[in-house]
Amino acid sequence: MVVAVALDSAGAAAARDFIRPAQIVPAMLQFMGWGPELAGAAAAPEYPCLIDERHVTAEIYGLVNVPTAVWIDEEGHVVRAPEAPGASDAFRSMDLATRAIPAEMAADARLRRTIYVDAVRDWIEQGARSRHVLAPDEVRRRMRGLDADDSLAAAHFRLGVWLAGRADKDAALRHLTEAVRLRPESWTIRRQKIVLSDPALTAQLAATPEYWEAVRALGDDNYYTPTDMDGMPPTFPRRA
Repeated sequence: MVVAVALDSAGAAAARDFIRPAQIVPAMLQFMGWGPELAGAAAAPEYPCLIDERHVTAEIYGLVNVPTAVWIDEEGHVVRAPEAPGASDAFRSMDLATRAIPAEMAADARLRRTIYVDAVRDWIEQGARSRHVLAPDEVRRRMRGLDADDSLAAAHFRLGVWLAGRADKDAALRHLTEAVRLRPESWTIRRQKIVLSDPALTAQLAATPEYWEAVRALGDDNYYTPTDMDGMPPTFPRRA
């Protein structure tokens, strides 16, 4: 079974159009690395689509970005640790004026997404025999634990969201900013901080100047950790 979870403290008002968008525009196809077949399926999900307003899923599994996939078998065992499901840093080559991505990088993004979806299909068919199922020791190696800063960041984030819900914008922003400082690798926290600082951004992509400044500040570091999967090609050189 596929279960999608939207991490958004604004709830259904923010997530609904992403779960079932009115239309898939060409720029979105490039940005997400979708081909027409995948895009058509994404526009009409038949699987459960949940909305996690408190980001509990992120805390449990150590999620720091979207999209992230976790494979859990019928017995409740994690057989692939949280990972980018074929997502890449191709979007960092986007022309912000036109939203266009170089053709070769868009093709690479589509290839990675296709390989990942095919791997999921293989797991569905083969179960524990799938070559993509990892041994328990490897799953544990890939899982990211929480340190003291991560836990404190989660506390500041929860308090910031609570204050934002009570229209105490200044106090909320202080706690959300501290959460970002303590866990800068968490783009889920960063995006929520951006959106909660301006209610007009609800249900919009948090692709603000603040967001792009943080992306540029990564330098040679990855936005998405490359997907470590059998059959996945080497990381495509990013064009600045």
